Amino acid sequence: MGQGTFRSRAAVAVGAGAVAGGLSAFHRALPDLPGRPAGLLETFLPWLGLAVPVLLGWALLRRSAPAAYAAVLPAAAWLWLFGGFLLPGPDPDRAPDLVAVQHNVSDENPDPAGTARALAATGADLIALEELTPAALPAYAAALAPQYPYHAAGGTVGLWSKHPLADARPVDIRPAGLGEDWNRGLRATARTPRGEAAVYVAHLPSLRLGAHGFGSARRDGSAVLLGTALAAEPLDRVILLGDLNSTVDDRGLAPVTARMTRPARDFAFSWPAALPVARIDQVLTRSATVVRVRALPATGSDHLPVAADIRF
Repeated sequence: MGQGTFRSRAAVAVGAGAVAGGLSAFHRALPDLPGRPAGLLETFLPWLGLAVPVLLGWALLRRSAPAAYAAVLPAAAWLWLFGGFLLPGPDPDRAPDLVAVQHNVSDENPDPAGTARALAATGADLIALEELTPAALPAYAAALAPQYPYHAAGGTVGLWSKHPLADARPVDIRPAGLGEDWNRGLRATARTPRGEAAVYVAHLPSLRLGAHGFGSARRDGSAVLLGTALAAEPLDRVILLGDLNSTVDDRGLAPVTARMTRPARDFAFSWPAALPVARIDQVLTRSATVVRVRALPATGSDHLPVAADIRF
């Protein structure tokens, strides 16, 4: 190999490492361009870490020290952002004050009753569901009723609880351009043994990836409305359960995430169920802490259920 070729390949490796590390560490500095490429990047941010094994493999194959050094920057950036996910979790001997399950059950789920039984088997205190259809709602209600005597439902979202629910009402998160029959927000007060908590269930509009980029205008508009509702919530303790159609790193969810506390640990990828690459199903809190979040086994949905341990 000529000296020029060696230097050229080394430069490519160093450049790739710098780009991957820079995008990871400074993704918030990226401009919000038309087509939302920054939002797309933030949705799949953990996967930039794949640059590290690729560069190390290249270094071994080519016996290239520069390629090995190039892996340092993306590795450091990834550990800075996500290294805490690899550390031991909270004290396992201390039980959570509340367990919540969030699940987009899919409006094409072939086995609503089986899905409901699987969720009830978790023993969670709260179960939030999205994409409830009128035809499937009775099956969910019947299967969950023995363990969850309290429930509220409206539009295509619902909440089941072991603890009494009060003040249940719809939350208007309908963005511009959608009809009045679009209803994907719900709020109720859960009267838990540790006091009252406002529980929100939300399903933000889906994203569209097309020729013009990342179509998120409706999702972002719905996030603004949800953030406004959370800001006006009079109770200090708030739990938000929902399919927010992106990860908490996506700047499009900033109106929501700025008012809530993110889960402390764990990737818990929930979508798509066949090969999960992102957690778009979220459990966020205020005046409470999600100390553990985990993906549960697949049901008949294209999402995995997500369970969260919450401490007040």
